[in-house]
Amino acid sequence: MKIVNAIAKYLDEREIKQSLLVKKTTLTRDAVSNVLNGKRKLEVEEYAEICKALNVSFDFFYDVSRSNTKSA
Repeated sequence: MKIVNAIAKYLDEREIKQSLLVKKTTLTRDAVSNVLNGKRKLEVEEYAEICKALNVSFDFFYDVSRSNTKSA
């Protein structure tokens, strides 16, 4: 599982709207949507902002994406 897929799954499971990321980061609505839909790559700085906005560690989604890959 890719990191952006892990982020999207996290948002979906917790019923967190993309608008929260827009409010808590410097990302635009279009940027958030495009990243989560795979239309553009997620930059490291943006990833850090998303982690901070969601109050998770920087490696949280990396670990989630790796653990799902191992079990698949």
